[in-house]
Amino acid sequence: MPDEQHSDAKILIISVAARMAGMHPQTLRQYDRLGLLQPGRASGGGRRYSARDVVLLREIQRLSQEEGVSLAGIRRIIELEQLNLQLQERVAALEEALVTAREELARAQNAYLYPRTDLVPARQTPTALVVWKPRRAGADG
Repeated sequence: MPDEQHSDAKILIISVAARMAGMHPQTLRQYDRLGLLQPGRASGGGRRYSARDVVLLREIQRLSQEEGVSLAGIRRIIELEQLNLQLQERVAALEEALVTAREELARAQNAYLYPRTDLVPARQTPTALVVWKPRRAGADG
Protein backbone atom coordinates (compact mmCIF):
# COMPACT_ATOMS: atom_id res chain seq x y z
CA MET A 1 0.00 0.00 0.00
CA PRO A 2 1.22 3.51 -0.68
CA ASP A 3 2.47 5.55 2.26
CA GLU A 4 -0.54 7.88 2.24
CA GLN A 5 -2.74 4.90 3.14
CA HIS A 6 -0.71 4.42 6.32
CA SER A 7 -0.79 8.06 7.35
CA ASP A 8 -1.77 8.84 10.93
CA ALA A 9 -2.80 12.42 10.13
CA LYS A 10 -6.39 12.82 11.35
CA ILE A 11 -7.72 14.92 8.49
CA LEU A 12 -10.74 13.07 7.10
CA ILE A 13 -14.23 14.09 8.21
CA ILE A 14 -16.61 11.31 9.15
CA SER A 15 -18.58 11.32 5.89
CA VAL A 16 -15.42 10.99 3.79
CA ALA A 17 -13.93 8.27 6.02
CA ALA A 18 -17.24 6.37 5.98
CA ARG A 19 -17.45 6.55 2.21
CA MET A 20 -13.82 5.40 1.82
CA ALA A 21 -14.48 2.46 4.17
CA GLY A 22 -17.78 1.60 2.50
CA MET A 23 -19.80 2.23 5.67
CA HIS A 24 -22.48 4.54 6.98
CA PRO A 25 -21.25 7.42 9.20
CA GLN A 26 -23.48 6.13 12.02
CA THR A 27 -21.47 2.89 11.98
CA LEU A 28 -18.28 4.88 12.58
CA ARG A 29 -19.93 6.68 15.50
CA GLN A 30 -20.96 3.32 16.97
CA TYR A 31 -17.44 1.93 16.58
CA ASP A 32 -16.11 5.03 18.36
CA ARG A 33 -18.55 4.49 21.25
CA LEU A 34 -17.54 0.82 21.49
CA GLY A 35 -13.85 1.72 21.55
CA LEU A 36 -12.98 -0.07 18.32
CA LEU A 37 -11.52 3.09 16.85
CA GLN A 38 -10.32 6.36 18.35
CA PRO A 39 -10.76 9.19 15.87
CA GLY A 40 -9.20 12.57 16.49
CA ARG A 41 -11.38 15.56 17.29
CA ALA A 42 -11.58 18.90 15.54
CA SER A 43 -11.81 22.10 17.59
CA GLY A 44 -15.60 21.99 17.20
CA GLY A 45 -15.77 18.38 18.43
CA GLY A 46 -16.23 16.70 15.05
CA ARG A 47 -14.51 13.38 14.48
CA ARG A 48 -11.44 13.29 12.25
CA TYR A 49 -10.04 10.09 10.76
CA SER A 50 -6.72 9.13 9.22
CA ALA A 51 -6.00 6.93 6.25
CA ARG A 52 -4.79 4.30 8.73
CA ASP A 53 -8.19 4.51 10.46
CA VAL A 54 -9.91 3.78 7.13
CA VAL A 55 -7.72 0.68 6.70
CA LEU A 56 -8.72 -0.41 10.23
CA LEU A 57 -12.40 0.21 9.45
CA ARG A 58 -12.15 -2.05 6.42
CA GLU A 59 -10.51 -4.75 8.55
CA ILE A 60 -13.26 -4.43 11.17
CA GLN A 61 -15.84 -4.84 8.43
CA ARG A 62 -14.03 -7.87 6.99
CA LEU A 63 -13.74 -9.57 10.38
CA SER A 64 -17.38 -8.90 11.14
CA GLN A 65 -18.91 -9.84 7.79
CA GLU A 66 -16.59 -12.47 6.37
CA GLU A 67 -15.24 -14.11 9.53
CA GLY A 68 -18.33 -13.68 11.71
CA VAL A 69 -16.38 -12.18 14.61
CA SER A 70 -18.45 -10.24 17.15
CA LEU A 71 -17.64 -6.59 17.82
CA ALA A 72 -16.36 -7.53 21.29
CA GLY A 73 -14.09 -10.10 19.65
CA ILE A 74 -12.90 -7.53 17.14
CA ARG A 75 -12.11 -5.09 19.94
CA ARG A 76 -10.04 -7.80 21.64
CA ILE A 77 -8.23 -8.61 18.39
CA ILE A 78 -7.38 -4.93 17.92
CA GLU A 79 -6.13 -4.66 21.51
CA LEU A 80 -3.96 -7.75 21.10
CA GLU A 81 -2.54 -6.52 17.80
CA GLN A 82 -1.66 -3.18 19.41
CA LEU A 83 -0.06 -5.00 22.35
CA ASN A 84 1.85 -7.19 19.92
CA LEU A 85 3.22 -4.11 18.11
CA GLN A 86 4.23 -2.53 21.42
CA LEU A 87 6.00 -5.71 22.49
CA GLN A 88 7.79 -5.98 19.14
CA GLU A 89 9.00 -2.39 19.54
CA ARG A 90 10.13 -3.18 23.10
CA VAL A 91 12.01 -6.29 21.95
CA ALA A 92 13.73 -4.29 19.21
CA ALA A 93 14.76 -1.63 21.74
CA LEU A 94 16.06 -4.28 24.15
CA GLU A 95 18.01 -6.01 21.38
CA GLU A 96 19.58 -2.69 20.45
CA ALA A 97 20.44 -2.02 24.10
CA LEU A 98 21.97 -5.51 24.37
CA VAL A 99 24.20 -4.91 21.35
CA THR A 100 25.32 -1.59 22.85
CA ALA A 101 25.98 -3.20 26.25
CA ARG A 102 28.03 -5.98 24.67
CA GLU A 103 30.10 -3.44 22.75
CA GLU A 104 30.71 -1.44 25.92
CA LEU A 105 31.63 -4.60 27.83
CA ALA A 106 34.11 -5.59 25.14
CA ARG A 107 35.70 -2.13 25.27
CA ALA A 108 35.86 -2.25 29.07
CA GLN A 109 37.40 -5.73 29.09
CA ASN A 110 39.94 -4.67 26.50
CA ALA A 111 40.83 -1.57 28.53
CA TYR A 112 41.21 -3.71 31.68
CA LEU A 113 43.41 -6.31 30.01
CA TYR A 114 45.57 -3.79 28.20
CA PRO A 115 45.37 -0.49 30.08
CA ARG A 116 48.43 0.99 28.36
CA THR A 117 47.77 1.94 24.82
CA ASP A 118 51.47 2.36 24.01
CA LEU A 119 52.12 -1.36 24.52
CA VAL A 120 51.15 -4.13 22.18
CA PRO A 121 50.23 -7.37 23.94
CA ALA A 122 52.30 -10.42 23.08
CA ARG A 123 50.25 -13.59 22.85
CA GLN A 124 53.23 -16.01 22.81
CA THR A 125 54.38 -17.83 25.90
CA PRO A 126 58.10 -17.18 26.53
CA THR A 127 60.26 -20.23 25.76
CA ALA A 128 63.69 -18.91 26.80
CA LEU A 129 65.54 -20.86 29.45
CA VAL A 130 67.35 -18.82 32.07
CA VAL A 131 70.02 -20.57 34.10
CA TRP A 132 70.83 -19.10 37.46
CA LYS A 133 73.93 -19.99 39.39
CA PRO A 134 74.41 -18.67 42.88
CA ARG A 135 77.67 -16.91 43.65
CA ARG A 136 80.22 -18.76 45.67
CA ALA A 137 81.01 -17.43 49.06
CA GLY A 138 84.14 -15.35 49.04
CA ALA A 139 84.30 -15.01 45.30
CA ASP A 140 84.68 -11.52 43.93
CA GLY A 141 82.80 -10.84 41.08
